[in-house]
Amino acid sequence: MGSPIRIAGFDHIVLRVRDKTAMLGFYTGVLGLAVDRDRPELGLTHIRAGAQMIDLVTLDGPLGRMGGAAPGAEGRNLDHFALQVRPFDEPAIRAHLAAHGVTVVEEGQRYGADGEGFSLYVRDPEGNTVELKGPPAQSARMMPRKSSAFSEAPPTSAPPTSAACRISAALPGFTEPP
Repeated sequence: MGSPIRIAGFDHIVLRVRDKTAMLGFYTGVLGLAVDRDRPELGLTHIRAGAQMIDLVTLDGPLGRMGGAAPGAEGRNLDHFALQVRPFDEPAIRAHLAAHGVTVVEEGQRYGADGEGFSLYVRDPEGNTVELKGPPAQSARMMPRKSSAFSEAPPTSAPPTSAACRISAALPGFTEPP
């Protein structure tokens, strides 16, 4: 008998935040997303990202206080999350990010939900890494540009940086899918 749990995709992610104004400026102003619902009584703002949501929970709100200490340089909310970007006009995206003072911190071919495609990585105002993922069709014209902090084989002197590397280190027998 198969599992009764049939995952259709991601519904939402929740980021615990120190500075709601800066985070809203990034997600709405830079990435062009829209606030779907604001619930200040909970310290919760829902941002629409296509069919999914990014929820911002303020650390000083009722929900945020339940989560413990704030994320920081040595304690992140998550490794990264990826947003599918369609169409993926790389020069226009780079120009837009630069105009907003957002630096591309990594780039290259990455495997995602719809296959191999080119990605640009940026950081939001609180240091969360956001992958801007292009469609698989982009992979035919793109070549990896530089060594990657997210590469499949991180230097042995550095700790693993990708979620899959950390999972494989923590769970004997786990291997990253090809």
